[in-house]
Amino acid sequence: MKKFLRLLAAQLFAAMFLLAAFSGPARADTPQSDAELAAEWQAAWDTYRFYDSAPPPSPGSGQSREKAMISVEIDAPVEQVFDKYSNINNHIGMHSFLKRVVTHNDRLQAGTRYIDFTAIEEIPYEGAIVTSKTHAQQRIDRAALKYETDTWSLPGVVTHQKIVFEEVDGGKTRVTEQLVFDADTSLIDFVVTNGVASHQATQAALKQAIESGQL
Repeated sequence: MKKFLRLLAAQLFAAMFLLAAFSGPARADTPQSDAELAAEWQAAWDTYRFYDSAPPPSPGSGQSREKAMISVEIDAPVEQVFDKYSNINNHIGMHSFLKRVVTHNDRLQAGTRYIDFTAIEEIPYEGAIVTSKTHAQQRIDRAALKYETDTWSLPGVVTHQKIVFEEVDGGKTRVTEQLVFDADTSLIDFVVTNGVASHQATQAALKQAIESGQL
């Protein structure tokens, strides 16, 4: 029964995703201009305020929250790892779906760097390519060697990410990602499973790229 419900949730997510996504020629772009994407980002921000992770969804709301934590050790100095890892543009090609990042605003405020952006992803689905847009804000605190990223994407999936960098023995760096997922209750297992797997794949790719000198 649990397996059936998970499959049903996955199918529901896929159906909603297809309805919301752009269907057209397979390409890494969207039909919207960067200015139009910025307007979409602002509308999503004003509507959902996805930077705010408290309070959790109330009982009976139909929404659920789950948390996860993953980490990786990278054989490189902590400052170097932080600079490479926190640059979202370096994630392009590391994440199998991420094709482009559109930066809408990049500013420094009270020692924290705020970056508003939209990530463009191409996701294979039943022989077609679905283009997805994820709106996000990243807040980088280099002095504390940490950053946070909050995202919103259809169908109403919100993630809260806190990434901390620590120097460990041998001049290595431990990167710990604290992840919080908010989604419709029927989709939460699907969202968490795929979200964690995606972050783990990106961690592994960034580790290899930094240690090899590719980044």
